[in-house]
Amino acid sequence: MSAPKIDIHHVAKLARLALTEQEAEHFHAQLTSILSHLDQISSHSLDAEPSAHPTPVYDVMRPDQPQLGLTQDEALMNAPRRVMDQFHIPKVVE
Repeated sequence: MSAPKIDIHHVAKLARLALTEQEAEHFHAQLTSILSHLDQISSHSLDAEPSAHPTPVYDVMRPDQPQLGLTQDEALMNAPRRVMDQFHIPKVVE
């Protein structure tokens, strides 16, 4: 299938571009080349099922199971400063 005749000035107008004749010839050649490559690609047979991923996707999350956490003393053990059994940090907002 051959590439259709492209009105590069119409395409430039749609893109709100002001092209000189030299630029129009240059872009016309590029666009024609791109479309011929697309024709080559579309001529190939694709016998594969469409998919979003090349391999099956599995859930990699482990099941959520409750477990014991840190006690308050263990959590505050390495705190640089603590006040009334809480972390004490410098004021961020003035």
